[in-house]
Amino acid sequence: MDKRTNLTMNKNYVEDFATMLRLQRYAESSIKTYTSHLSYFLKLSAKYDPEDITQKQLEDFVIWLVEKKKVGMSYQKAMIATIGKFYKETFQRPVNLKHLYPQRNVVNKLPKFLTKMEVKKILNSISNIKHKAILTTIYSCGLRLGELLELKKSDIKTEQNIVLIRQVKGKKDRVVTLSPKLIELLREYYKIYNPKKYLFEGSENEKYSQRSVQQIMKSSLKKSGVASPASVHTLRHSYATHLLENGVDIKIIKELLGHNSIKTTEIYIHIMDVIKSRVRSPLDIL
Repeated sequence: MDKRTNLTMNKNYVEDFATMLRLQRYAESSIKTYTSHLSYFLKLSAKYDPEDITQKQLEDFVIWLVEKKKVGMSYQKAMIATIGKFYKETFQRPVNLKHLYPQRNVVNKLPKFLTKMEVKKILNSISNIKHKAILTTIYSCGLRLGELLELKKSDIKTEQNIVLIRQVKGKKDRVVTLSPKLIELLREYYKIYNPKKYLFEGSENEKYSQRSVQQIMKSSLKKSGVASPASVHTLRHSYATHLLENGVDIKIIKELLGHNSIKTTEIYIHIMDVIKSRVRSPLDIL
């Protein structure tokens, strides 16, 4: 089989893989990541039929990526996950490359968060109702950026005061509380922008872009005068931290955040331990 034929077959593999992911209700952002990695893998191995590539060749490919191409840990993990899923779904062949996963860094970095007053300053600095609704929704519901962009009007249940977050990271749906204050803000936003499908839409009723939301956060941070470094994801960390401050049980916070493991959520406990501790600084007793 010549290389041109293989390239055509590989294109079909990528398209079929994307279709399968959509049927499994993966988010479009995840599908884009998976297919991008698969295309790269198939392109570099175009002289082989993918079904004939051996376990050893797959291992050598990942090692080559790390040692020669100097890819980062997140790229390495994503490529390993892509190859494993591709072979499982396409050829019903189990491929285990988990031994090539980068080792976790034993040093756990505490998540950055904003104080309640800092969040209030940021939100109050926004004059554009749509921009304010976007950042308020992220903070009020503890959303990842991708989750916000996937929200549809039908996911906002004002009668039950809940928000449905569908097919998110790990393909796990969840429900979060819808604040009465957020409902009021969204109603004002609806009157002006009247979104058709997605809660927040860009041009031609398409989903709002990640870049635009990041720019809103950057601009609002500057206008507010808040000096703390922060990103859109910092609002999610702040949501979790403020829930803990208000005495919400860590297991409930785990479900609200959509974490698969309680260990991921427990990192916020370390922040609260410092906040709540009444250990005096040595400076105060000099």
